[in-house]
Amino acid sequence: MTARVSIIMGSTSDLPVMEKAAQFLNDMEVSFEMHALSAHRTPEEVESFAKNAKGRGIQVIIAAAGMAAHLCGVIASMTTIPVIGVPINSTLDGMDALLAIVQMPPGIPVATVGINGALNAGILAVQILSVGDETLQKKLEDYKLNLKKKIVKANEELAKVSFEYKTN
Repeated sequence: MTARVSIIMGSTSDLPVMEKAAQFLNDMEVSFEMHALSAHRTPEEVESFAKNAKGRGIQVIIAAAGMAAHLCGVIASMTTIPVIGVPINSTLDGMDALLAIVQMPPGIPVATVGINGALNAGILAVQILSVGDETLQKKLEDYKLNLKKKIVKANEELAKVSFEYKTN
């Protein structure tokens, strides 16, 4: 099986956040790989990864970074594969990572999800892949329908909650 998505994190300390993307990809039956790479500590490996990803069949890269969050942008600068950045809340409530990832110069885009938003990164990766894949489109439709069903059920349960001044 060849990976279609690559999940990259600065260190394994990011795994508790990034496993949400991995679980979603797994649930959608999308093949993926996971690596720890550092723009600052292993720059040669990052360059090799980015420049060779397309040739290995990677179609979307999800990259997570905290603190000096350069990993996503460095990867994006070396490939034409879509890169989705996940800012990690490691310092400054993750705002430093968010701003570092989202403020890319013209010509080097990184699609950026919210702080610790790995699940949305996984969903976005599948949406990108689904453009030419009707099976994935159907799985996404089912996933979103289930989200709707959860809210409908939540409202039914809230209707049963009683307070003296509650009107519904």
